[in-house]
Amino acid sequence: MTQIVVVGSIALDSVETPLGRRDNALGGSSTYFSLSSSHYTKTCLVGVAGTDFPKSALDLLQKYGIDLEGLEIKDGKTFRWGGRYKSNMNKRDTLYTELNVFENFQPSLPPAYRKSPILFLGNIHPELQLQVLHQMENHPLTALDTMNLWIDISRDSLLDVISKVDILFINEDEIRQLNGTSSILTAAKKTLQSGPQFLIVKRGENGAMLFHKDKLFIMPAYPIENVVDPTGAGDSFAGGFMGYLSTRNLKELSLKDYKNAMVHGTVMASFLVETFSTDRLVSVTRESIQHRVQNLLEMICVD
Repeated sequence: MTQIVVVGSIALDSVETPLGRRDNALGGSSTYFSLSSSHYTKTCLVGVAGTDFPKSALDLLQKYGIDLEGLEIKDGKTFRWGGRYKSNMNKRDTLYTELNVFENFQPSLPPAYRKSPILFLGNIHPELQLQVLHQMENHPLTALDTMNLWIDISRDSLLDVISKVDILFINEDEIRQLNGTSSILTAAKKTLQSGPQFLIVKRGENGAMLFHKDKLFIMPAYPIENVVDPTGAGDSFAGGFMGYLSTRNLKELSLKDYKNAMVHGTVMASFLVETFSTDRLVSVTRESIQHRVQNLLEMICVD
């Protein structure tokens, strides 16, 4: 089985949307990614939580086969975030961010993780992402996610780590900001020239775009009647994407494999948004995943 290592945040979120509210819900980039990718392969989580992190949450992660040897439990409170979504779910207001034990997080990979064939660097400071890369003892298939904050305050380090990865996940506003242009196509071309072989531009309800050399593949979002909570959709997408790649021969990955990974990422994100927190990610079955994959393939296929 091809093992994935993910490094990112673990959080307790309080989220309000037009369809309800959930307080102290399980969240964080590595959490969403892990629960999504766990439907495909063994996932090893590297992160930090406080002593207030619920035992039920630890039990849930372990139930889905997520390796927690890389999870540190430190004295203090877990990273907490609060947000309120607008009526269309595309925009949100951050009500508070409490870093707590996450503020001094220094990721340390257990020896068993350092030869993993796949590494996902979740949305943490670029300097920490570089630290993780330097701990790897091989040359894994490496993907990276980022955010506008790091573009603002740590641009040079971000560009450095981007130059060292195979796959970059970024949303459409961020890639415009990173490249100083309003054109996604121009921004994508410049980004690919900086190092990554593959670029995934996340576009929320408008789906995602995959760029590779001079190729472009556009994936629509899976249609969901009632979006309850989009928090973590991008991380769940990445989990499904990398999870699917883990089932292929990594030495012979083709553009078709990456296109199919887009399908699986889209499907996993579609499950995530149907409920608050991780509820739907943990109730989904292999059969329901495959059913939506088939539906989506039929939607985008021209006979």
